Amino acid sequence: MPEIQFAPTPAGDLAYVRRGSGSPLLLVMGVAGHHRMWSEEFLDALAEEHDVVAFDNRGIGQSFRAEPGFTLDDLAADAVAVLDHLGWETAHLMGISMGGAIAQVVALTHPGRVRTLVLGCTWPDGDDAWAPGVTKLADAANAGDALSSARLMFEANVSPACAAVPGRFEAFCEDAAAVKVPGPVILMQMGAAIAHHASDRLTGLALPTLVVHGTVDDVIKVEAGQRIADLVPDAGLALLEGVGHMFFWEAPSRSAEVVLAHTSA
Repeated sequence: MPEIQFAPTPAGDLAYVRRGSGSPLLLVMGVAGHHRMWSEEFLDALAEEHDVVAFDNRGIGQSFRAEPGFTLDDLAADAVAVLDHLGWETAHLMGISMGGAIAQVVALTHPGRVRTLVLGCTWPDGDDAWAPGVTKLADAANAGDALSSARLMFEANVSPACAAVPGRFEAFCEDAAAVKVPGPVILMQMGAAIAHHASDRLTGLALPTLVVHGTVDDVIKVEAGQRIADLVPDAGLALLEGVGHMFFWEAPSRSAEVVLAHTSA
């Protein structure tokens, strides 16, 4: 991974990594995630066409300490502050899971800053959005040991087929453990994410939008992603057959291909 850099924001410094060249692309991570979880292969593919920045949300890794009570509006303001720090008047924006909800808020409140929008494994509101695996994320935050927490996170975030491949759990553990993710921050993030409701506003979103979802996502139901594509005018929908919640980690080449087709159009 590239060297950690820091974006000063009104709330505190946010850690980020940067690679590639071309048009700017900002990546926004979800609950319990960090820059290493995008996967080297996915980031390398995006960096062939983009100047890619992946930052860690408040409370994660070397980003500033998160205090209880933050909202998605606060996290969206953090993302905009990163854009400001980078000097990017506009950028392609991709968010996954909670990061997809954050990206929705950014696009709705600062549409002039967004060139294209990619919403991955996310939801427009809480109406029947949660799949059974979401409880494993909360259990992971409360787990008594790191290995149990990692196993719960792994099982929730990838497809059964991926989970059965030898070595994949170990690779997941290596990536996940590279950055400190405090359990209390995971629960704070989940509290902020659950409050997301943008379906009544997405119908007025006039940005080139692509929705990406794995068909066996066990955290966010694929139907929730399909609802976003139905709500946003002229939105595209890419369903990755047999892939779980962290599609970009599980199937990085396929995922990068659909993202680049959208951001390069």
